[in-house]
This record gives sequence, C-alpha cells and structure tokens, in this order.
Amino acid sequence: SLFLRNADRIRWSQPAHLRGYSKGSPGLQARVRTFPLLIASGSGYYGYKQYEHYKERELEKHGIEVPPRLANELQVNIYKTIPTRLLSRAWGRLNQVDLPVWLRKPIYSLYIWTFGVNMKEAAVEDLQHYRNLGEFFRRKLKPQARPVCDSHCVISPADGKILHFGRVKNCEVEQVKGVTYSLETFLGPCTWTRNLALDKNEDDIGDFQNGLVTKEGNELYHCVVYLAPGDYHCFHSPTDWRVAHRRHFPGSLMSVNPGIARWIKELFCHNERVVLSGEWCHGFFSLTAVGATNVGSIQIYFDK
Repeated sequence: SLFLRNADRIRWSQPAHLRGYSKGSPGLQARVRTFPLLIASGSGYYGYKQYEHYKERELEKHGIEVPPRLANELQVNIYKTIPTRLLSRAWGRLNQVDLPVWLRKPIYSLYIWTFGVNMKEAAVEDLQHYRNLGEFFRRKLKPQARPVCDSHCVISPADGKILHFGRVKNCEVEQVKGVTYSLETFLGPCTWTRNLALDKNEDDIGDFQNGLVTKEGNELYHCVVYLAPGDYHCFHSPTDWRVAHRRHFPGSLMSVNPGIARWIKELFCHNERVVLSGEWCHGFFSLTAVGATNVGSIQIYFDK
C-alpha cells in the first residue's frame, strides 16, 4: 500500500510538471519571445527613420531641396490616439509642484542643458528663485535682452524661430516650406467680420481670402513663429491694432516642432488654439496662439 500511495503521488505530480511549473508557462514564453521582437523592430524602425533624416540633412547641406514626406490619414489618426491632452495636464500639474530649494538647481540645470536655455538673458538668473518648473518656464527676460525696434510698424510677437513667412496664396498658408494648411479652417468662419463692415460672399475659397482684404491693392501675408522648449514663452502684441473677436478651438495637443510640421499637413488646424482677429491701419490683422504637447495652457491677459 505504501508503494501504491507513492505511485499515486507521482502520478498526481505529473500534471503540475506538464503545466509548466518546472519549464515555464507557454503563455509567458510567448510573451518573452514577443518582447525582444518588439524591441528589435522598434529599434530598427527608429534607426531607419534617423538614417532618412541624416540623408535629408546631407542633401540640404548641398543645396538640394528635399520634398516633405507627409503622413497619411491613418498615421495622423494613430498619432491622435496618444493621450496628449491627459499627458499635458499631468505635466501641468507636475509643473506647479514647488521644489525643495536644494533640488531646484540640479533640476533646472538639467533642463537648461537639455534645451539650451540662455539664463544670462533671464531677468532673474538665480535658479533657486523659481519655486517650480512652471515659474521657470514662464521666466521673464531682461529689458535690454530684446530691444523693440520702434521704427518698424510690425515686430515679432514671440521670441522664437521663424519657420515660414510670405504671401497667402489660394487661401493656403505654409506651416513649413512645402506643407500648407487652410486659412479658412485655421481662422474659422468670419461671422465677426460683419462688425467690420465686410459683407462679401464667402462660399468660395477665393472669396474667403478676398473678404479679409479690406483695402484695395493690399495682400495677405503670414508669419509662423516656433517656440522651442528652451525659449521665452510669453507672446506680445506685434503691432498697434484693435482686437474685435476671440475664438477658442478645442483640439489635439500634438507636437509642433519643425519635424512634425513637415510630416503632418494642417498640423496647426488639428491642435488647440486661440485666434485673435481684428484690424490695424492696413486692414485685417490676426494673431493665433497654438497649443502643443505639454504646452496646452494658453492665457490671454490683456482682456482681464
């Protein structure tokens, strides 16, 4: 009977061995095999894209224009599934957390090194002065750092890099060279223009653009200014003008760096933005602040 009981124990233990307690679960093995495959394929794709960017940069160095590779609708929709609004809100909450004094300099120094911040231009150079990342991000500049040219009627509204500027053609504006977006989609319907004594037919694309030109012989011009993470992020009035209408567009918070702007057509029309429209001495004038990943809070102070 002792032999039979031991045999029963042996037979009872076999299913446990077969279930993989000694050799590992098949499901776990499948996941383990899949993970390196994902890492390898992702690394390979990233390396391929970097090689493409390297080739493009080399061609541009030799003066050869490289046409942009635009994302298709599926790629844009996949990008939109990334919870950029949730991530930006979480980042905003984190930015408002006050840092211990002893931790401020190491954290801000890392940010300065990563994004090339020039603290010599800051109104307050002492890093321990900024209680949190939000205050550091919104730091003010010294008055002499950006002298305003009074002899010109228009100045830059922001301390950034000009991605593109020029004349508006066929109601299309270039966000970067070769990649455009619709001016009508960007500004929205001009219902407010009735207050400016404009009563023109806007059914056609050309009529929308022409409806914004209030003086004979004038043309519409645009300028796209990109703010990098290390730039001064306040923006100011570029000229003496009257704001007649403000419109807020809810939207995505996709990155607006030049690489993404070359990849996604009408990027600025997808993103959240605040459009200020009105007139100046030459007619129609508009200033738009576009949100981006981790920069989704747009505050307008002049109308408070």
